[in-house]
Amino acid sequence: MDLPRIVENSPFARLARLKLGARTVAMVLGRSIHLSGVTREEFLRDPFWVAHEMEHIRQFAQHGRLGFLVRYLRDWVRHGYYHIPFEVEARAAAERDAHLYAAGRPLPAPAQRHPTPKANG
Repeated sequence: MDLPRIVENSPFARLARLKLGARTVAMVLGRSIHLSGVTREEFLRDPFWVAHEMEHIRQFAQHGRLGFLVRYLRDWVRHGYYHIPFEVEARAAAERDAHLYAAGRPLPAPAQRHPTPKANG
């Protein structure tokens, strides 16, 4: 399965990481995954996280750059980060599709997966 371009130490992901108060962040802009606080190798070791970000790439393609960003930010204000419909869909895709990105390895236990931001954000 072809992965998109992955940008380590992204200033965009760093801003998102600061806003979320998170230790690590992966975020999608168009067909690129931007990382902050995590290396490409660490990100790729978690097939749930990869599947989550790949769903955001699908959403970006479906809604277009402006359409995705407007909906995402609007829904963040309306519902909070955890309940943004795009995030709900991406968490479901992670559970459904992680096996596609596991590269033949067993899926990690919940304790080894990237933590999901809490519902209060």
